[in-house]
Amino acid sequence: MSIKKDFEIQTVPSMIESLFDDIEHGILSPLLHLKEFDSHWMLEFDLPLVNKKDIKITFDGNVLNIEAKLQKKYSEEKHGKTMTFQYFKKSISIPGEIDNEKITAKFQKGRLVIKILKKIIGKSIKIS
Repeated sequence: MSIKKDFEIQTVPSMIESLFDDIEHGILSPLLHLKEFDSHWMLEFDLPLVNKKDIKITFDGNVLNIEAKLQKKYSEEKHGKTMTFQYFKKSISIPGEIDNEKITAKFQKGRLVIKILKKIIGKSIKIS
């Protein structure tokens, strides 16, 4: 007797995976508030239990990566199982052209705020 395959298992893209906690590796996905303005993007991450020196921000193409080590392990119990976390990690794809030279970040009281300027491409238009 042969079994017919009517479906195919697909892996979840890494950008979708970054929306959820990675229990197996002890990684939390921080809360993110994203705002778009005419001239820039404003991203706000909640990073409690983190020191400024333990935050790593990288930009690869249009993907912003945030990694942060917690000061101490954080544990929570759900459904009778204890989960322990040691890191925050999040990747965000920023649409459109951005100015890589004008990105600023500020960390205060557990909140990381990143401002990413959009690349303004000007063009002179001749009036006829």
